[in-house]
Amino acid sequence: QVQLVESGGGLVQAGGSLRLSCAASGSIFSINAVGWYRQAPGKQRELVAAIISGGSTNYAGSVKGRFTISRDYAKNTVYLQMNSLKAEDTAVYYCAFREGRYEFDYWGQGTQVTVSS
Repeated sequence: QVQLVESGGGLVQAGGSLRLSCAASGSIFSINAVGWYRQAPGKQRELVAAIISGGSTNYAGSVKGRFTISRDYAKNTVYLQMNSLKAEDTAVYYCAFREGRYEFDYWGQGTQVTVSS
């Protein structure tokens, strides 16, 4: 089992920055991908960014060039640096770890990000 705890959300003005953190504990040696999702009110949850085994990264088109995902293996922590935030980035952000082939298996509780325009 893997436990994930997010932190770093909050209220920020448009154009500002936030860094989200996701601390992992438990059996993470078999994890092959880590990611950040978000869900805005009335919308489906969407993948924001992910790191796949081997180190390649994927980003949603709406955040490319503004958000950066990174992983600190020594600290078992995944980060999402969010710059040039927009009102449409307002959502609950979740980190997720995957040990299978397709779906993410483990989820954090979510952290609220609110961007005021």
